[in-house]
Amino acid sequence: MADFRISTLAVVVSAGFLALGLSACGGNNVQENEQARAGTKGDMRRQINQGLGGRNREDGTLFGPGGLFGSKPKDPNEGAGTGVAVNAYLWRASLDTINFIPLVSADPFGGVIITDWYTPAETPNERMKVQVTILDRELRADGVRVSVFKQTTGGRNGSTWVDAQVDPRTNIDIENAILTRARQLRIAGGA
Repeated sequence: MADFRISTLAVVVSAGFLALGLSACGGNNVQENEQARAGTKGDMRRQINQGLGGRNREDGTLFGPGGLFGSKPKDPNEGAGTGVAVNAYLWRASLDTINFIPLVSADPFGGVIITDWYTPAETPNERMKVQVTILDRELRADGVRVSVFKQTTGGRNGSTWVDAQVDPRTNIDIENAILTRARQLRIAGGA
């Protein structure tokens, strides 16, 4: 008897959710139908499609402008149009600048490049790792951030790596090198 009550309750709850879902998919209400008949359907559709900040709701949708098979108008500040979600000049310049270090990860949509540990030949007791984060779709001076991590050998036999202090100027120098290379790429691409 208890199983019958539970299964009956489950059927009633499922039917309620089904009815609620179907009612959400239903047609327009009376007021919307009257406005549509009055010739304001286009105005109402524009109002509905307006999202926060006056942007069209379809801008970021699959079937909106630039969606599944369409293409968005190119913004000249977006870079070379390589399909990355960050500035293409900063992305390419970052890869060019740190090309001597093996990469662990490169995410063009998130704008993050992470290298593996690199030991320079001139300092075998030190190693470094670099993370480049591209913060903007525009080519701007504050559009890239570099974090350098450094370790030195420690212990008696030198087989243990210990975190070491990185000169803050190192991060800035790499950022400046990336920005310089990005400007060069932009000038070469625009010519």
